[in-house]
Amino acid sequence: MTTLSANRFYNEFDLACREHREPDDYRTPFQTDRDRIIYSSAFRRLQAKTQVFLSGEFDFYRTRLTHSLEVAQIGRAICSYLLQTSPYLDAGFYIDSDLVEAVCLAHDLGHSPFGHAGERTLHQLMVPFGGFEGNAQSLRIITETIYPGLASRRGMNPTRAFIDGILKYKALFREDPSASNHFIYDDQSSWRDFVQAPAGPEGDSNRQQYRSLECELMDWADDTAYCLNDLVDGINAGFLRLERVERWAELQNLTGDQAHHVASVLSAIREHKAEARFSRRIGLFIRSTSLVERSTPFSNSSSRYRFGLFVDPSIRAEANLYKKLSRDLVFDHSQLHQLERKGRVILEGIFGAFAESYLNDARFGLRLLPESFDRIIRSKPDRRVRARLVCDYVAGMTDGFALRTYQRLFDPDFGSIVPGL
Repeated sequence: MTTLSANRFYNEFDLACREHREPDDYRTPFQTDRDRIIYSSAFRRLQAKTQVFLSGEFDFYRTRLTHSLEVAQIGRAICSYLLQTSPYLDAGFYIDSDLVEAVCLAHDLGHSPFGHAGERTLHQLMVPFGGFEGNAQSLRIITETIYPGLASRRGMNPTRAFIDGILKYKALFREDPSASNHFIYDDQSSWRDFVQAPAGPEGDSNRQQYRSLECELMDWADDTAYCLNDLVDGINAGFLRLERVERWAELQNLTGDQAHHVASVLSAIREHKAEARFSRRIGLFIRSTSLVERSTPFSNSSSRYRFGLFVDPSIRAEANLYKKLSRDLVFDHSQLHQLERKGRVILEGIFGAFAESYLNDARFGLRLLPESFDRIIRSKPDRRVRARLVCDYVAGMTDGFALRTYQRLFDPDFGSIVPGL
């Protein structure tokens, strides 16, 4: 049987699952977590979900899938770098790269079609039923819905360390109903309690500010891929043109390192070397990391909280500059806003049609969902539960499937049942 006994960084608390899991004879528990993500339909659907630019718009833009793969590679590379450079780690005491890879691969599982605009739309529609949040949805997928069935859906029975790795936010929606993001669903409180079991009195507000080391590592890998690789896509797509970046830089009144970084962006645009230039920065962002010891309510229970990730402040500042550049010149561009509007109209239409059939009296509504979803929803007397299941279905759609579903519901000429029409 394969175990983690040779790695003292993790203990039985980290490896625990809520339900019994049979040990594997060739994989560690964290490798099992990773493999279950890779072979899931939720992971495959990321290939057709928007990262920045609408999926399918051009074949070289990043999708949620390619982004997740890049985040996973960066995450593993940071693990390797820290093992070689940190005085706290050695061959028998190290951050498990399979666990980090699993967390990175899963971090965007819950994101809706049409990117963050789609997430905002679903949240507005779901506010009466407990809200929608991409990270909360990722947690819901791995713990409750990743495996489909005709009568019910179930989770993958993940390890505590893996669950904690994707829990960027630990506040419940009911604790701040005005929040537009950065929360988990109210009915996920038991999973939060499972992850935070040794923290002390239930409801300790200080617990919300702490993330596990693997979560911090995933977040920095995500930021690295996001700010560098999405910057390249923005240049290749023509949103970050020379004159627009120059005008933006003048308005920012940049000095020192910030001015130097923008000059490098301008040089990459002029010389058509964006891909090579910013791919090389990934290594620098990886090498900007180190481990620090910290004191948290969980430090005595797990090395995942005894240590935290430190990132060189100058590199964080560089990342923030690139994110602001993309936010101002790419995400606020009229063409992307037009696509966001279209995505919002599509999701509002689809959700409204499903709500009409399933959220009033589900016994008599039209059967608009596939048989398995239809049967499960009709068996639930609670309207909030039915709404969450409808949301699961809509959030799981790819961009293209959402568009086709909208056309099937509202376009008289799409999928007509009358031959020749």
